[in-house]
Amino acid sequence: MATILVADDSAVIRAVLRHHLEEEGYHVEVAVDGPGTIEMMRRHQPDMVLLDIVMPGLDGREVLSRVKAEEALQDTPIVFLTSRTGSDEIVAALRAGAQDYLKKPFEPPELLARVGAAVRTKRLQDALRERSAELDQISRTDALTGVFNRRHLDEELRRFVSLAERHKQTVGVVMFDIDHFKRINDTFGHEGGDAVLKELTRRVQSVVRTEDLLGRWGPSVVGRWGGEEFLLVLPQTDIEGARVVGERARSAVAAAPFTIGDRRVDITVSGGCAAGTESAAVLIHKADAALYGAKKAGRNRLVMATAPP
Repeated sequence: MATILVADDSAVIRAVLRHHLEEEGYHVEVAVDGPGTIEMMRRHQPDMVLLDIVMPGLDGREVLSRVKAEEALQDTPIVFLTSRTGSDEIVAALRAGAQDYLKKPFEPPELLARVGAAVRTKRLQDALRERSAELDQISRTDALTGVFNRRHLDEELRRFVSLAERHKQTVGVVMFDIDHFKRINDTFGHEGGDAVLKELTRRVQSVVRTEDLLGRWGPSVVGRWGGEEFLLVLPQTDIEGARVVGERARSAVAAAPFTIGDRRVDITVSGGCAAGTESAAVLIHKADAALYGAKKAGRNRLVMATAPP
């Protein structure tokens, strides 16, 4: 059921509009002045608003201007109610972002037609926005493992670095690589390799606690950097914090064999961690160099960029 906000200072007009709209099956909320209209829009998020141009407190055009400045409200269709017939005022309202207008006195069929058109517009906008959000999510997600992909990891790391520079804090990164992954693919085929990637993702996510994932700047990010490489991006985290989270994840991977088909296979990862306020590229380079050090030192271990391998 669509919600319609009727904003008019006339009790008679409000009653007439409510009667016709509720008969048509709409849910109706009302406001009696400009500030109240904005507050009711914030509270109820209506599908459309019937807004009188002449209102106490703030007139209809001022309400429209303020609504268009609020991201959560700016796409709500607004149909102006007016007893004035001057085309200049109507044109100005439409140019300011009004969806439509309805002249008083109005005929019920015209009222319902204009309201129906506005509600359909809102629903189409909502569907388009949801679809765009879905496509954006898909473009940032690794199709195999379901975690974020390199594009999203890179964007989030750059954002966290910018915040860290501004607030004089640090960002931690942990890079993992599955040990002897080529051997897994050669032995079990790509299907077996895919099973390992998915189970590794599950284990890493299961041991990164809620407190590690949440921060004032947003959640930490777990993602697949590419191939058999994974990256953890940890805002407001120093090198020791990155080491703790990375070691917890490494241990979880090695804790129990992986099931591949009818076989159980020991899987390990090598990792490198770094932290600081350097650019995203520098932090990645440091973590990658530490990862290489872990490989050279015998694998199945985590090396900090600030310490010798």
